[in-house]
Amino acid sequence: MTIQPARLSDPAVRAFVGAVNAHDRDAFLALLTPDATMSDDGTDRDLTDWIDREIFSSHGHMEVDRESDGGRSLVANYSNDTWGEMRTAWRFTVGEDGRIARFETGQA
Repeated sequence: MTIQPARLSDPAVRAFVGAVNAHDRDAFLALLTPDATMSDDGTDRDLTDWIDREIFSSHGHMEVDRESDGGRSLVANYSNDTWGEMRTAWRFTVGEDGRIARFETGQA
C-alpha cells in the first residue's frame, strides 16, 4: 500500500518526495544544505549531475511503500524514463536547520 507523500512523517523528506514528483528542481535544491552529499548503491556521486540525470531530465517519480526511522528511511518504487521502475531504499540525514545534508539510495 502506497503512503501518500503528504502523510510522510519527516517534513524534509515529505518535501523531498513532493519536489521529485512535481519535477521541481528549484524546490528540491532548496531542501538541501549547501554542502549536501549523496550516494547511489553505496558509491558517492556528484549530486548535481546525479539529480539532473536520474530525477529531473528523466522524469523521476517516487511511490513510497514504507517508512521507518522517524520517516528518514523509505522503501519506494522509483521510476524514471531511463531505468523504468525499481524498488529502492532511501535514507536521509537531516540537519538541525531542517534541510537534508545527505541522502543515500539504492536497490531495496
